[in-house]
Amino acid sequence: MFRLLKTEGKARRGELETPHGLIQTPVFMNVGTQAAIKGGLSAEDLERIGTQVELSNTYHLHVRPGDEAIRRLGGLHRFMTWNGPILTDSGGFQIFSLAKLRKITEEGVAFHCHLDGHHILMRPEDSMRIQSNLGSDIAMAFDECVKIPSPYEYCAASCDRTYRWLLCCKTEHDVLNSREGTVNPGQLLFGINQGAVFPDLRIEHMKKIADLELDGYAIGGLAVGETTQEMYDTIEVVEEYMPKDRPRYLMGVGTPANILEAVARGVDFFDCVMPARNGRHGHLFTWEGIINIKNERYAFDETPIGGECGCPACSRFTRAYLRHLFKAEETLGLRLAVMHNLFFYNELMSRIRGAIESGTFNEFYLANREKLGRRI
Repeated sequence: MFRLLKTEGKARRGELETPHGLIQTPVFMNVGTQAAIKGGLSAEDLERIGTQVELSNTYHLHVRPGDEAIRRLGGLHRFMTWNGPILTDSGGFQIFSLAKLRKITEEGVAFHCHLDGHHILMRPEDSMRIQSNLGSDIAMAFDECVKIPSPYEYCAASCDRTYRWLLCCKTEHDVLNSREGTVNPGQLLFGINQGAVFPDLRIEHMKKIADLELDGYAIGGLAVGETTQEMYDTIEVVEEYMPKDRPRYLMGVGTPANILEAVARGVDFFDCVMPARNGRHGHLFTWEGIINIKNERYAFDETPIGGECGCPACSRFTRAYLRHLFKAEETLGLRLAVMHNLFFYNELMSRIRGAIESGTFNEFYLANREKLGRRI
């Protein structure tokens, strides 16, 4: 289902076939946590800005409106009227980030819902059942996201438990896909590599999950407390042991500069809330760096928001107008800013793919690695 089309160094150009379309990689997945992009973007907007994959959250949709309700309504694609590929995460990170009190056992994780406090036991099998009800094209295995730093002994035990959970996920996923009436019987399953920033744990865990011949593999548990260099070093350590004929996904990362560095290290899939979250606060990505549209310097600036950007917002509105919308607290400002940032990320990935295809990725990397992270 995954075809590696071309490489330049460790950078990879490929495509992944899913039940709802072909994904061209490297790719950034636009995050719609609760089946909606924060900032007021619709599925139609996602099509306009070049989105390939929409990502939704297993845990949040389980508690509201409920995965059984979405199943009755025809699955997540029909529910949110998005016809392209969807990836759902396992819910593990949300348990890590939202649950103040949780108990982790061999069976799963017991915790209290962040909405109303009711008790939830999330097992690997439950995560698979929820994602099957949602009908996503790619389901993520249930894992534990360990905070960094954590003791070596705890991380080692967590890796072992996450591996055993993965075996449960794989078995349950196969059963669910084979059942009559399954929303998306072609759903793929990605495993997640863990091990904090300990190279030996990362390598051992990657070797074990690679033997399971899953549809894809993710590097999880990063961007949760380690330094940027530790993140890059961990990617380099893990990449060597990841199957070459399967897609690689770096979860929850990151900035345009992070993405460029990770592509150079062999990663194919990315997601992050950053473009939408930063957009809602007026921080906009451009090819010259990051601007804060609320600054006084843009009060009379009649140029497009992103200069050479071709997004729907830039094609019609000026920086001066967008700044006014933010100052007036008009929601249109949030919508236009999020639309611009997501378009920029999608365009970044398109240019990366083109550079790998033409054999000029190293030139593109050197020309953009510094300025993409620069604050103007």
